[in-house]
Amino acid sequence: MTTMNVNLPLTRDAFSRAFGGLRNWMARMRTRAELERLSERELYDIGLMRADIDDVVNGRA
Repeated sequence: MTTMNVNLPLTRDAFSRAFGGLRNWMARMRTRAELERLSERELYDIGLMRADIDDVVNGRA
C-alpha cells in the first residue's frame, strides 16, 4: 500500500492564494459594474471619463 504525503501548510497557502485571486477578481468586476452604471456627468464629477474605467479597475490609474 502506498501513502501520499501532502504538505498541509503548502496546500493551505495555494488555496488561500487561489481564493484571494478569485475575491480580487470579483471585487474588480463589482467596481467595473458600479462605474459603468454612472452617467457621463457622474463620472466627470469624480474626475473620470468612461475610457478611464479599465485603468481604474485594473489599478493603473
